[in-house]
Amino acid sequence: MRKLGISIYPDKTSVQEMKEYIIRAEEAGFSRIFSCLLSVDKPKEVIKQEFLEINQFAKSHGFEIIVDVSPRVFSTLEISYDDLTFFHEIEADGIRLDAGFGGHQESMMTFNKFNLKIEINMSIDTNYIDTIMDYQPNRYNLIACHNFYPHPYSGLTEDHYQRCTERFKKYGLRTAAFVASKNPDAYGPWPVDYGLVTLETHRNLPIDIQIKDYVAMNQIDDIIISNFLPSEEEFQAIKKVNLQKLNFQVELHEEIPELMKKIVVEEPHFNRGDENAYLIRSTMSRVKYKGQGFPVFNAPKIIKRGDIVIESDDFGHYAGELNIAKQDMENTGKSNVVGRIIEQEHFLLDRLKPWQNFEFTL
Repeated sequence: MRKLGISIYPDKTSVQEMKEYIIRAEEAGFSRIFSCLLSVDKPKEVIKQEFLEINQFAKSHGFEIIVDVSPRVFSTLEISYDDLTFFHEIEADGIRLDAGFGGHQESMMTFNKFNLKIEINMSIDTNYIDTIMDYQPNRYNLIACHNFYPHPYSGLTEDHYQRCTERFKKYGLRTAAFVASKNPDAYGPWPVDYGLVTLETHRNLPIDIQIKDYVAMNQIDDIIISNFLPSEEEFQAIKKVNLQKLNFQVELHEEIPELMKKIVVEEPHFNRGDENAYLIRSTMSRVKYKGQGFPVFNAPKIIKRGDIVIESDDFGHYAGELNIAKQDMENTGKSNVVGRIIEQEHFLLDRLKPWQNFEFTL
């Protein structure tokens, strides 16, 4: 089951603000927390008390907590990779290694007596994960997460992201990546924050569409909001996102018949396996509603990319079939344009694979 996560920064945010955020996130269906120790510069006992309070509160609300660390943090806090007691004492569920050790240490850490999850950085396209696996880790305690990139134009390319993700997915590991709030008051661990995204292509997109893109690609298990904190409008938009299959936001034609509206917003859809260059075809509606009447009511000369089409009775046994245009094409005069996917989501059309499920929301 895919999870949503939030990020908290105990050295930059009051305990009360973090608690209020956790409650709001719980109500919106979130269940994971990314917490950061990288920028904390306080005595060990002070850190322990501050993190313990918020971690206990988060766990009481059903959250899993992964704390971001590095070899520098281990050195500063005098923690050994073979003794993770400190993280157990602050009631973390796991640690994320922003920078790794060498492979053998990571493997040994997965056998820690507290069963803490060991999360490794999956944004580096090297044999790092293969080396760890060579040392026979406890794979049930091994997970992976991409980086986020606050500097503009520094996020991962899609090709690099795909290569890295495939390296980790081949071992069946649970994976995660970051999306970013567009709230101008949101912040992360560092002074620079132009959107803490994993993918550069996400930097200027609304947060709900960033999430939809990961759902469409269908590789990442956990999707984490990197900055603190989203606006109420963003929370409401996220609540509408189906985490299990891609849902397109659409605008319907004002004169759409009730039966056609029902097909669009209520019927299940999947992309036929025999894909083509022009149309995403969802064909079950033509079977279910055969003979129920699909008159021509809106057949413009040009069908445009992103248009939702339902074939009319003039198309014979195709009547009632729902299509989405992947590129502009001429209309035969028999195809009804019943609605349109919003412009910002047109790129998601290229994500849909043969047999992949999808839906529409208003």
